[in-house]
Amino acid sequence: MSHTTLTSSAAFADTKPHYAILDGLRGVAALMVLIYHFFEAFATSPLDQRCNHGYLAVQFFFILSGFVIGYAYDDRWGRMSTAEFFKRRLIRLHPMVFIGIVSGILSFLIQGSTQWNGTPISLSWVLLAGLCTLFMIPAAPGNRIEIRGNGELFPLNGPYWSLFIEYIGNIIYALILRRLPRKALKYISLLTGLGVAVYAIGNGSGYGHLGVGWTLANHYVAGGILCMMFCFSVGIWMSRVFKPRPVRGGFWICSLSLIVLVALPHWGTADTPWINGIYDTLCVTLLFPVLVWIGASSLTSDLLSTRICKFCGDISYPVYVIHYPSMYLFYSWVWNNQVPFSQALPVGAGVILGNILLAYLLLKIYDEPVRKYLARKFLR
Repeated sequence: MSHTTLTSSAAFADTKPHYAILDGLRGVAALMVLIYHFFEAFATSPLDQRCNHGYLAVQFFFILSGFVIGYAYDDRWGRMSTAEFFKRRLIRLHPMVFIGIVSGILSFLIQGSTQWNGTPISLSWVLLAGLCTLFMIPAAPGNRIEIRGNGELFPLNGPYWSLFIEYIGNIIYALILRRLPRKALKYISLLTGLGVAVYAIGNGSGYGHLGVGWTLANHYVAGGILCMMFCFSVGIWMSRVFKPRPVRGGFWICSLSLIVLVALPHWGTADTPWINGIYDTLCVTLLFPVLVWIGASSLTSDLLSTRICKFCGDISYPVYVIHYPSMYLFYSWVWNNQVPFSQALPVGAGVILGNILLAYLLLKIYDEPVRKYLARKFLR
């Protein structure tokens, strides 16, 4: 928690003191996802993807979510119903979901309303896909609602798969995990952590990494839920046993560590997927929880760090939600015109900066006012 009075927008509905550095780390992770998605335009396989482990940032999000939800809500249940908890989470997350759907529809129409293979899609199916996304109804591969044709759960905005799994985690927390004692959470964390290790090292994804959850094909959703269950459980457990051990410069140490961990190249080869599986397992089950612990223990001691943490925390969720529709357009431009990396780099940098600016603008003129209105209307 910070010595200053600057509070991230992420803390909007909470009354407790906030972990400023965790907000900042959430923003750093979101920006690494943007960079990872930019480099996807030039990857020929998971082996040569730059910022190779950007997919692990989602697991970092889940650990953060478990920790923050446990901290924010565990002691409220005597005066808060399950329905009110769900209302709070919907008010926190869903206003920006709507904006991401609208931008996804516009992006798809700008691309010509066709699948990647050129098959035309009628406007009615595009709008139906948007409606399904609004209610978090996933699309099966080959289903007419899966309008892009590459198997995404939410083809208008691919990263929404993680919001879908985040909502599942919230439901499991409200119905089950919040009721469990520390020891039970510890054992669930150990068992699911073992499951993550077996899945990763045993190459459950078929690609030697934990970039799963985004499609119903190949049991990826099951793999994503398994990872989320570990991350949520260990995050909630940590929030209950947490005793701060302050580290000087915690934000900068954790940020640099997170950037390095997700940016490192793929380990091993296509014939040795277990090597990268070991790396993914170590990051998710050991290193990421340590970073969250250090981040929660540390304080921002200067105004610059405090403002950076606040800004990163403010844009973390909006930028994650809105960035991918523009990436679809970027991919289409690069692939259709065979644009080399050197020429695409300035455009890609502009896309990333544009998404950051747009996220902040939407936060201030849409997300915060809408959440305030909904909170006044629907929360006690």
